[in-house]
Amino acid sequence: MNKRELGRSGILVPSLTFGGNVFGWTIDEAASFSILDALLEHQLNFIDTADVYSAWVTGNHGGESETIIGNWLKKSGKRQQIILATKVGKPMGEDKKGLSARYIRRAVEDSLRRLQTDYIDFYQSHEDDQSVPLEETLVAFDALIKEGKVRAIGASNYSAARLTEALRVSDELGVARYETLQPEYNLYDRAGYEAELEDVVLDEGVGVINYYALASGFLSGKYRTPADADKSARGASVVAKYLNPRGERILKALDETAAELRAQPAQVALAWQIARPGITAPIVSATSLQQLDEVAGAARLTLSAAQIERLNQASAY
Repeated sequence: MNKRELGRSGILVPSLTFGGNVFGWTIDEAASFSILDALLEHQLNFIDTADVYSAWVTGNHGGESETIIGNWLKKSGKRQQIILATKVGKPMGEDKKGLSARYIRRAVEDSLRRLQTDYIDFYQSHEDDQSVPLEETLVAFDALIKEGKVRAIGASNYSAARLTEALRVSDELGVARYETLQPEYNLYDRAGYEAELEDVVLDEGVGVINYYALASGFLSGKYRTPADADKSARGASVVAKYLNPRGERILKALDETAAELRAQPAQVALAWQIARPGITAPIVSATSLQQLDEVAGAARLTLSAAQIERLNQASAY
């Protein structure tokens, strides 16, 4: 599988990132282990998680995904085969949130313990924390890199202005910079990223690992009529947001392209993103081996210029 560099980090990853938010949420530890084993069989060795996954589940407190990954790493002994990304900043309990130097130091040790490893490949700010000076946050991250606890850093949910400012601060201070950005981006949700962020990442050589790559499942073709809202717990919100004339045009273009390539609509939707300038590796998840087999096929799919233009036109905003 072709590898891509994450920003200017020197770290090479496949063209798809696996989203570890499902571990400890929609699949238990045994099923998670099966998925993790299969990921390596597909040569998809880049895994993204966060300390807060999956605190929103009744009975959980956060750290469940990292714990499962850590247990698998210990059992499998395959730490060196994995590129591991996690995030810091979302609330993990009283006085446990944000991007202060003090909290980053505390949170990274908690993540390392749960992951049962002595280093994190990519440590990311989960969201912007404007209550803390960028200088403080970036110097704290730089110290972790110098100590060998982190290899590189990234940002999630940053505006173009704040990402630009953070890159400037890193340059002026001579400290590590954000090598990746994690924004929302897919065939339907294009405007937020393309309007401003795309130019910044292209100009600055920042890698992009975008989330909601399949628009909560809409781009798989699962939701085509209002009645399909019953297909999942989130079905009603998906149908309400995406099932409209523009969404239907996108599904039609995906169906046509998938038929030409003998592929699935989800694979085509991901392949369009992989081909997009600036996008390094869209984040995808799977809760079964069958789902994983399907999304993994996107990394082997090549769209023609005409097919890309068809999708561009159908999803124009």
